[in-house]
Amino acid sequence: MLIQAGAGIVLAAVAVVLASRLGLGLSKELAIAAARAVIQLTAVGAVIVAIFEVPALAFAFVAVMLVTAAFTAGRRIGGVPRARVYAFGAIAAPALTATGFLLAVGAFDVTPRAAVPTAGILIGGAMAATSLTGRRLIEALDADHAEIEARLCLGDSAREALRPSIRRAIHTGLTPAIDQTRSVGLVTLPGAFVGLLLGGARPAEAASTQLVVLLSLLAVELAAAALLAEFVQRAAIAPGERVHQGSTPWRSK
Repeated sequence: MLIQAGAGIVLAAVAVVLASRLGLGLSKELAIAAARAVIQLTAVGAVIVAIFEVPALAFAFVAVMLVTAAFTAGRRIGGVPRARVYAFGAIAAPALTATGFLLAVGAFDVTPRAAVPTAGILIGGAMAATSLTGRRLIEALDADHAEIEARLCLGDSAREALRPSIRRAIHTGLTPAIDQTRSVGLVTLPGAFVGLLLGGARPAEAASTQLVVLLSLLAVELAAAALLAEFVQRAAIAPGERVHQGSTPWRSK
């Protein structure tokens, strides 16, 4: 275990040094992210032991994951009113619904050992899709402002005028999930699959579990991206079906 941790720290240090040499301005952020990962995973390991002994703690742990994911995604789409609230709704609704469905149909055992990791994977995927979609949509509302205004002048409603920008943003948010699913087994071996193999599971069992997770992520991430886009769209549309003016629509309010 110490060798694994040491190897990871060495590679993280390489990333920090490389970012510094390239002048990317990411060295501090990479170092902080690596340090947080070490601290958080160490703490989570202890918490998971307690959860397995006291199953009721699983609900609290999932709640913490949701709040943290919403805070992270909300920060990525800063400037939007109630960004963290929107992010929480966009992440929680599809992730919890999918987790409940998988447990209800028997895809995974209804135990903290199965439910918490499943919820965590789906929450993480929803967070990534929310962040990417939100950032792309904010950029699009600035870059496509002339196109949006032209559509409005031609008689389109605000929703119709924003639709192309929203579609492009959702496409961006879903691209990583689609690429991962399309290339699984050929280019990448996802973490759940590798973890199960290292834990002694049969290859067929590991593949089946990973397949369920990947296909679930497609639905969860699409739903999360669509919900976030809807929330941002509502924030961008002024009363009377007009899009707010300004470089960032809602900042003029």
